[in-house]
Amino acid sequence: MKSKLSIVQFRNRIKENTKIGSPKFKSSLFGVFTVFDGSTEKFYGLIDDSNFRLTMNTTLYPTFYVLKGKYKNVNSELNIDYTIESSNKFQLIWMKYFPFVFLFVFNLMFILNQKNTPLFVSIVFNLFIVFIIFFSRWDINRKKKKLEKEFIEIFEIIP
Repeated sequence: MKSKLSIVQFRNRIKENTKIGSPKFKSSLFGVFTVFDGSTEKFYGLIDDSNFRLTMNTTLYPTFYVLKGKYKNVNSELNIDYTIESSNKFQLIWMKYFPFVFLFVFNLMFILNQKNTPLFVSIVFNLFIVFIIFFSRWDINRKKKKLEKEFIEIFEIIP
C-alpha cells in the first residue's frame, strides 16, 4: 500500500499518535494499569525506523489485534506493508468459543436437573447466551476493522 505522506511526515505522525510500549502488554490483563498514564495517543506499540507494531490505546475495551508492518521509501513514494494479527491467540480463542462451552454446560446441567427448573428459565438463558455468542463475534470483528480504519485515516494510505 502507498501513503500520501512523505517518510518524514509518516515518522512524525507515528511518533505523535503512538504511546510507546509493548502491544502484548496492552492487550493482557496487566494492560488495565495503563489507565493511570493519561495518554491521549490513538495507538500503543513499538516503532523504529522501518517497522511498527501497533494496537489501539484503550484500557477498558482492548482489542486483541496488533497491526504489524514495515515502511520504506521507494522512488520518493512511501510503501507500507502491514498485516493485522491476533496479539494473543488464547484470548481470541477464549472470546470466540467460551460462550459455546458455557451454553453446552448450562444445557447439560438443565437436562440433569430438569425436575426443578422451569422451562421459561432455560429458554431465556439460552437466548441470552446465543446473543452473547453473536455479540462477541461481531465485537471482535468491529475492533479489528476499527484498528485498520484508524490506521488508514491517520496515515493517509491509498489502497
